[in-house]
Amino acid sequence: MTSLQQPGRRTALKFLATAPMLPLSTLGASTLLGGCATTGTAMSSAPFASAAFSAMAAPTLANPAAMATTTVASSLQVTLQDGTTRAYKLAYEPFFITGDQVPDGKGGTVLAGGYVDILNKPIFDKSVPGKERQFFSDCPDGTSLLQLPTTTVKGIKGKAVFAVVQFEYTNADQSGADAYGTLPSPIAVLTLDQDPTTGKLTLVKYHNVDTSQAQGLWITCGSSLSPWGTHLSSEEYEPDAFSVADNKVFKSFSKNLFGDESIANPYHYGHQPEVTVNPDGSGTLVKHYCMGRLSHELIQVMPDNRTALMGNDATNSGLFMFVADKEKQLSAGTLYVAKLGAGFSIDPAAPGAKISWIKLGHATSDDIEKMANTLKPTDIMDVRKADPSDASFTKIFYNGTANWIKVKPGMEKAAAFLETQRYAYLMGGSMGFTKMEGTTVNIKDKIAYSALQNIQDSMVKDGKGWNAQSGITVNKALIAGGVMAHNLAGGQADQTGAAIKSEWVPHQMRALFMGEDIASDALGNLANPDMVSNPDNLKFSEKLRTLFIGEDSSTHVNNFVWAYNVDTKKFSRLMSMPVGAEATGLGVVDDLNGWTYITTNFQHPGDWIPKLHGKVQATLDPLVRANYKNRFGAAVGYLTGAPAAIKLG
Repeated sequence: MTSLQQPGRRTALKFLATAPMLPLSTLGASTLLGGCATTGTAMSSAPFASAAFSAMAAPTLANPAAMATTTVASSLQVTLQDGTTRAYKLAYEPFFITGDQVPDGKGGTVLAGGYVDILNKPIFDKSVPGKERQFFSDCPDGTSLLQLPTTTVKGIKGKAVFAVVQFEYTNADQSGADAYGTLPSPIAVLTLDQDPTTGKLTLVKYHNVDTSQAQGLWITCGSSLSPWGTHLSSEEYEPDAFSVADNKVFKSFSKNLFGDESIANPYHYGHQPEVTVNPDGSGTLVKHYCMGRLSHELIQVMPDNRTALMGNDATNSGLFMFVADKEKQLSAGTLYVAKLGAGFSIDPAAPGAKISWIKLGHATSDDIEKMANTLKPTDIMDVRKADPSDASFTKIFYNGTANWIKVKPGMEKAAAFLETQRYAYLMGGSMGFTKMEGTTVNIKDKIAYSALQNIQDSMVKDGKGWNAQSGITVNKALIAGGVMAHNLAGGQADQTGAAIKSEWVPHQMRALFMGEDIASDALGNLANPDMVSNPDNLKFSEKLRTLFIGEDSSTHVNNFVWAYNVDTKKFSRLMSMPVGAEATGLGVVDDLNGWTYITTNFQHPGDWIPKLHGKVQATLDPLVRANYKNRFGAAVGYLTGAPAAIKLG
């Protein structure tokens, strides 16, 4: 995701046995494949062996319509253990376009992606007289697909499946004025009817989750599905409490949420929300205050149900880890920040750098929430923007800007959990990354992955916010970014020598793959279109042995969803998003009633960047506007097969 300094940017497949959802399992002899090529004259019942995606070409102006919408021309080939193969075409199936009226499960409808205030009343866009309407988001993001043991939702003909979908922000009001971050992020539970013969998912109920107990939500970005089946949301770009009096965006947020620009407390935002889906298709939200207040992007909880690895989408960001006291409970635990040893490199051939861990503190969510309710920033720290020439202050960098800070006596715990990024730097953490976004885990190989959407500023020697103590230095910016891999192990200790009670601790960081910056090509791309650029969302499929990557690119004219097989090292472009749109909502569930799904959404279609889109905007703008509600709408959906024609044997 892009920072608050760049608000205008935004720089399910049932796999292995069926066409509409391509199942990963149950490859029965009676499986019927419509529109699929199969070797031999009869369907084999042999078990699944492997799968490989075939890439699509990037769309061009030879077919402008393909650039102005979701385009899928990729395929999947499945190999069975008897050597036979099956090939499937892929397609995209949206649940809705934001701004649609969708079923509320009560016989009526509700506005998809609609904004509500702290009293759950609609927030209206009154920017154009005579065209007043409820605000709705053009930026759906994190999505989790899950199932409950029992459900009470009416109208289900097959099996009930649920999706939790969050809406990060909206780009602009109807007058065209920038609206980034000024509205409280909605989050919804979708009840979906899963067809048992095809795996097709149909929306039957849309429910807005009540966020009032959590003081509303702020810029919910990427998400993950916890191992215990809850939706782990995020709050990105925590508002700086020391400059909030001058933060017009945060004041507008407060006005829209509470009706008063002075009510919202910055210490209530930048935390970790968790949504539990209820059997009736509603959702219950809690916000965990003990996991660090930072630019949460997308966390990954490890198979131990306790260890969470957290991205931090900011300049001068770090790699953070939280180890919960109890399994499946994120309400108490210990927070750590990574410290890199020598050898950091973005060269995939380099061995990488050792990771050690600095303990920042232990807390409960209740403890930190009480502090958030009562403490002012100046109670916790003294922060100066100019050198005070006082040795009791320490120079740090916060979001690319020099700060001189001193923690007030007895306020170390408050600093660790409410001023996490400043305190982590003070404690010696490697706070030199730029935009460390999505995280995911490869359980079999015990490797975690983190996306660096770009590599610039604080990562580049003598760049904005660069500091030698971080151990993070490259000689030249790589705007296309890349993905880092972290080897995981137990037996690790923190800086004091105390044992870290987890078997899933990153201990080495290396580059997995990088993008490639180029001069503007014939279409306008500023990064090689045949390589991943500006990776953001990451998800890993254990059965497919595949890392899925969604782009948030200021360098590709169209953003893509990619598949990277970690065994063959092969990249495949699976899907192209509408021009100017970011790929979001990436999620993979390997087995849901025998089906595997990949969810993916997009944000802000037609969000034009002159340097990038100057060669295509005039042609594509009217097409995008026609497809997506004059650019106010965006899709929530999933990849599937075409046509829908399978039945499990």
